[in-house]
Amino acid sequence: MREISSTENWLLITLSMALSGVIYGLIAFPGEPVIIGAVFAVLMGLPMIAFERRIFLRPLHRRIERLPTLAYIIVALLIYELLMSAGYAIAGLLLWSLDLVNPKAISDILIMPFHVFLYALAVCALIVFILRVRDLLGREVFTSMLISRYRRPVKEERVFLFIDLADSTSFAEKHGDLRAQEYLKALFAAFAEPVRRHKGAIDDYVGDAAIVTWPLERGIKSARCIRCVFDILDDIEANEAKWRASFGQVPRLRAALHGGVIITAEIGVDHHKIAFFGDTVNTTARLESLCKSLGKQVLISSELAQRIKLPKTLDIEDLGAHAVKGRGQTLGVMALKQLQKVEVVQRLPLPVPAE
Repeated sequence: MREISSTENWLLITLSMALSGVIYGLIAFPGEPVIIGAVFAVLMGLPMIAFERRIFLRPLHRRIERLPTLAYIIVALLIYELLMSAGYAIAGLLLWSLDLVNPKAISDILIMPFHVFLYALAVCALIVFILRVRDLLGREVFTSMLISRYRRPVKEERVFLFIDLADSTSFAEKHGDLRAQEYLKALFAAFAEPVRRHKGAIDDYVGDAAIVTWPLERGIKSARCIRCVFDILDDIEANEAKWRASFGQVPRLRAALHGGVIITAEIGVDHHKIAFFGDTVNTTARLESLCKSLGKQVLISSELAQRIKLPKTLDIEDLGAHAVKGRGQTLGVMALKQLQKVEVVQRLPLPVPAE
């Protein structure tokens, strides 16, 4: 499946908004230029969608997310009203300056009519709902289900990352299950941005572990699957003070990477899911369990490492072949560790002096 860039994603949203405006204009104001409805819809809808997607006014969105459900809905509606009203006024002034609208009074292009607000809110709510469902399922899973890509089992190559919280049991014993769940929720939230940045998809959460996956070519391109792991670790380290203030400790993670051929299929009747079957998934899980016995934080199978141009910022230790439970053959294992900045500079080739 071809990657959809962020630019393409927002272009699609913008076109959807513009189309909704054109449809409304054709129904409510037949004979008027269709561009009028498109401009109003885009400038009213995009700020609201950007707010909902935490791109615009992110600190405010984080604050209202903490509110009880009823209060959250009321505050969100007020913010949507303000954003759409501002967009309506800007669109009106823009179209007026281009001589595309000729209002009887300036207030006609500055004050949004209630029926326009209701229509815009309904369209935006539909788009937000679709985006929320896509987030719930995952972008790739949502698209695959939409086009029924995996209705019949498909053989493909994928990379899997199993990343696990090392001290979850002791934390739960000390603070209780409810607090442990809050800890895991915050941790999994921290995974989201690095995974999104490196074009991966969080497939599932199993206990205190997250399973991330990429189509093989996408995952090995620019060592995305490896960079994703260390971006997560760097983010945890950079926010060490916040973790200690919120939970009294900093998460310690273990991670394992492996890739290969698997079978992907859509399963279920009342509850549909795209599931992955095969030795590759099981081997990745077993490899993650080796982290503890080998005393290493990040492991990668030699099979996968050979297919990736490994970053020069990594220290790579070949740990040899190891027996893996449930696998007939031994598995070559390598440990990855990020070099300190001083070490990275020392490893870079020295410049050749000019003659």
